[in-house]
Amino acid sequence: MPSKVGNEYQTLGLALRRLRNHAGLKQAELGARAHIGAVYISQIEHGRRGVRWHTLLQLLAVLDADLHQLADAIAAVEAEASPPE
Repeated sequence: MPSKVGNEYQTLGLALRRLRNHAGLKQAELGARAHIGAVYISQIEHGRRGVRWHTLLQLLAVLDADLHQLADAIAAVEAEASPPE
């Protein structure tokens, strides 16, 4: 059975990108405010890297978002990726 980890990373990354765009921040700005490298932010958003819980909470704090908003962004990404019925 194929692993879903890569897909889950990609979904989370796209959701974080949605929140970042909503906040009007560039990757470099988000990275600077969260004390995280912009390259790492890019890797997360492209689903190439996972993110630790503490780091996720840091990013959400900078984005002025909570876990409910992240869950909504994940649902939106998943809905866009699902083929229409």
